[in-house]
Amino acid sequence: MRYRRLPALAAASPETRKARRRTRWIAGAVGALALTLAACAPGGGAAGPGETADAGKVTLSLWSWRVEDVKAYEKILAAFEKSHPRIHVEFKAFQATEYNNILATGLSGADGPDVAQLRAYGGLQPLVEAGQLVPLDGKVDALSGFDPKLLEGAKGHKDGKIYGVPFAYQTLQVLYNKKLFADNGIRPPATWDEMIAAARKLKAAGITPFAVAAGPDATWTLPIVHEIFGNARYGSTKFRDAVLSGDKKFTDPGFTASIKLIKDLEPYFPKNVVAVKIPDVQALFATGKAAMYPTGSFDLAPVLQANPSLEVGAFQVPPPPGSPVSTPVTPGWADGSFGINAKSPHQAEALELVKWMATPEFGRLYATELKQLSAVPGVSPSDPLLAEMAAGYAAHGAPYMLLVDFRYGQPNGDAVFRDELQKMLAGQTDPAAVAESLQKGVEQWFKPGN
Repeated sequence: MRYRRLPALAAASPETRKARRRTRWIAGAVGALALTLAACAPGGGAAGPGETADAGKVTLSLWSWRVEDVKAYEKILAAFEKSHPRIHVEFKAFQATEYNNILATGLSGADGPDVAQLRAYGGLQPLVEAGQLVPLDGKVDALSGFDPKLLEGAKGHKDGKIYGVPFAYQTLQVLYNKKLFADNGIRPPATWDEMIAAARKLKAAGITPFAVAAGPDATWTLPIVHEIFGNARYGSTKFRDAVLSGDKKFTDPGFTASIKLIKDLEPYFPKNVVAVKIPDVQALFATGKAAMYPTGSFDLAPVLQANPSLEVGAFQVPPPPGSPVSTPVTPGWADGSFGINAKSPHQAEALELVKWMATPEFGRLYATELKQLSAVPGVSPSDPLLAEMAAGYAAHGAPYMLLVDFRYGQPNGDAVFRDELQKMLAGQTDPAAVAESLQKGVEQWFKPGN
């Protein structure tokens, strides 16, 4: 086939050459305009704030206080990104002791996270009162199926609105070294006297009975130790209800007796306990130098990470003599939640993420990767020991009172109590004075019945 040759420009008439030049100029202008419009269009050209170079892809920032969980969260969030390819999540963790101030500063400015890991109960309230979080009522349908006890930790204290999707809950109990128990002919105690007899036997064998820390970095664990040993003695949930209604105070004889238990158990704690740090007691238990570790479910993973071959069991402390409660209690609380920054420029995408965090998929990944008790309904721990802890909480659970109810004002009741317990172990005060200091502290802001 022969192609017809077009006339050369030089051979064309002046009118023809002028028309062709006009056509070329128009085509060039149209092309330049198209490039300009493409650069200005959403997802086109340079990425805007929170967007990647991929057209329309949004990057969300997720802040947390769990620096030890970075790799696990990256794996968890990869599953979210797989089902939400338009959203990329950057997980950023800060030191737990600095997180509260960092988060408050971030949420008050323009450089905060899109989604944040939120403290529970009183730790959440300042952010709610500052209007820094998005209420999730009516926006995350799955929240209607969550345990109401766990949702309390994600609610505003005054307005009752839900500001986060709970991610976990913690339970309190005693972990024990199965091999040390077997080697010394000890079984998990069924009574308080059996527990004390076991402690005496272990101490005589040169083994620290209870791994407890009361050093400067560990005072926050002392109310936990008290809750584990003393909850049944002070009356558990009934006493809590009586304090909240104003019918009883922390100076009640039952509560004072529960404080005295900690002083009575001191001979079975590590020597010079007021100088012992948290890593010290974790190492004592992980290396088999301590037989029992009164702590939360949150410590199971770190202990097994330190010594994967350690055979760990758990038991609930039998009610001490004089307890108005006859059944061992499993204290617990909502660990925290994930909420949306009210100033996030990516509200729709942030909501997609927290909605996903309320699904069984997230719950199973969280429980598996972090070895924690997921707050998502229907998610059962695959770890048998965690499952045992969950069953104990379901059957005989009680709120960790000072954390759940007395962190909403200043002085913080939990903080007052921890400092006073440390002073008691240092020989500077006594159980009655500890109870008196706690009562005087909380009554500065706590009003019964409100």
